[in-house]
Amino acid sequence: MTVLPIIKIALRALARNKARSFLTALGIIIGVGSVIAMVSLGRGAQQQVQARIASLGTNMLIVQSGNERVNGLRGASGTTNTLTVEDVEAIQRDAYAVAAASPSVTAPVTVVYGNQNWSTRAQGVDTDYPAIRNTGVESGEFFTDKDVRLATRVAVIGRTVSGQLFPGMDPVGQTIRVRNLPFRVIGVLEAKGQSSFGQDQDDIILIPYTTAMKKLLSVTRIPMAFVSAKSADQTFAAQTEIAEILRQRHNIRPGQEDDFNIRNLTDIADMAQQTTQVMTMLLGSIAGVSLVVGGIGIMNIMLVSVTERTREIGIRMAVGARSAHVRLQFLIEAIVLGVAGGIVGIAFGVGISLIMANVFDWPQSISMFAIIASVLFSVAIGVFFGYYPARKAAALDPIEALRYE
Repeated sequence: MTVLPIIKIALRALARNKARSFLTALGIIIGVGSVIAMVSLGRGAQQQVQARIASLGTNMLIVQSGNERVNGLRGASGTTNTLTVEDVEAIQRDAYAVAAASPSVTAPVTVVYGNQNWSTRAQGVDTDYPAIRNTGVESGEFFTDKDVRLATRVAVIGRTVSGQLFPGMDPVGQTIRVRNLPFRVIGVLEAKGQSSFGQDQDDIILIPYTTAMKKLLSVTRIPMAFVSAKSADQTFAAQTEIAEILRQRHNIRPGQEDDFNIRNLTDIADMAQQTTQVMTMLLGSIAGVSLVVGGIGIMNIMLVSVTERTREIGIRMAVGARSAHVRLQFLIEAIVLGVAGGIVGIAFGVGISLIMANVFDWPQSISMFAIIASVLFSVAIGVFFGYYPARKAAALDPIEALRYE
């Protein structure tokens, strides 16, 4: 007897009990669907976290002034201004792993245009800031090196500021007042949305850092600088080089504490990625338990089927069927249940992922790996949990099977 007739016999046997076959496969359907849905939602959340971190900047490091000790109490980073513009220039000039660097000076301001006003923050930066922060100008243009050199009163505003001061208008070319000083709007930044820390990145006004230092704050030092490494792999090398340059410029001897802090966003990204990966694996593992339960259901039903069809097995073996044929028949029945459940489960899981993403506004990313792994696992479950009932059926004594009532 060839394999094809055995497959036909197995399918006919399953078709005789459609409701039982469906309920048996239902465990696999739910298991496969749950794994695909949970992994897809977990991957979507992981991609969203990575996108929000990427919106902060490209391979970015944040260099901050150090902290101050008062009566033995240590203040937060930036409580002392130990950084200078010359420090930033030295970092860009001497650090091999650094691609760009920009001083940063921030001041809370109230912006006025006509009868509209808005409280926001003005941030003084250099012309390399858009490349470092992975942002661009939606309309108009960014200020130039000449604007920085001459401390020109020009501004590039974020989408939130534009919407508040210029509803339904093009802000480019208009004049706003920042702390009663006139600034000409030369551009509008691309929308970036909220950062991973919940801050509205579009509620900002960018101006040349020289303008902020001389005309808004009257300071000679900077609280922080944004630095971009040449690649993600070189962020830690850049961090080491920056530390060495600053320690040398600030005359910090070996063993002394740094008067600056360097934050590497790669650490934050790696931590967030590891967290979401753990959550994805946890959700997938919990959902995978239902696959095992579905496999146990297949074994249970196949054992019942062997008992019910004992006389049929005896007749088949009496007319020439071998033990291998009987074993293969029941094994194929179990595999068919697993495969059918896996295929329906794929559609179920993809559908659940899309519904949850639309209804609850959750990110989702359909994982081909999860789909393929779930189907292969469902086949393996059919083989694993179907083998024992198939082996039991093949081991029946034909004479005893014919006598079975």
